[in-house]
Amino acid sequence: MLFKRCFDLFFSILGVIILLPFIIIIGILIKVTSDGPILFKQIRVTKDGKLFNIYKFRTMKNNSEGNKQITVGNDNRITSIGKVLRKTKLDELPQLFNVIKGEMSLVGPRPEVPKYVELYTEEQKSILKVHAGITDYASIYFSNESELLGKAKNPDKYYIEKIMPYKIKLNQKYIENMGILTDMKIIFLTIFKVMGLVKEDIKEFEEER
Repeated sequence: MLFKRCFDLFFSILGVIILLPFIIIIGILIKVTSDGPILFKQIRVTKDGKLFNIYKFRTMKNNSEGNKQITVGNDNRITSIGKVLRKTKLDELPQLFNVIKGEMSLVGPRPEVPKYVELYTEEQKSILKVHAGITDYASIYFSNESELLGKAKNPDKYYIEKIMPYKIKLNQKYIENMGILTDMKIIFLTIFKVMGLVKEDIKEFEEER
């Protein structure tokens, strides 16, 4: 685990240094195209059930989250620049600072909001043994998550009963095989996915939405 932490710290700091010009440009674009802060902060759950503030570039209209903590289809709360940031995953860049602070890892189960974690079974809570990550298998295979939710009659129910359990299984698979080589594989798969070189998406489930 110490080696993983050193790996995370080295590459997150390197990433901030290399990507700093893009981070500044994105921040300026967000500020001049919509009212509100540059960063979006939300309480999430990481290792051992600890709460922390996750950082993202704000992709929605200011103060528009309300009680909706999932994004569904073509959500009209998303700004024009926000659509681009979400599609390219650039909205996740500020999480490099979460990694530097020791709240997250580069690779690990994507952190959920507390209301969903409270629904975990004891077996599912096993994914809280490791730090939450910027990317994981679920991020790759559920890149069309908002599209799936947009087709559901009850998006929140569909997420809890269908999508979330599948994500947890993918995360349990990661924990069983976790290591630097696995992390590097997931990082490269994520990059290839953003570039459109990985086509796999979860299209649908056999169960009724």
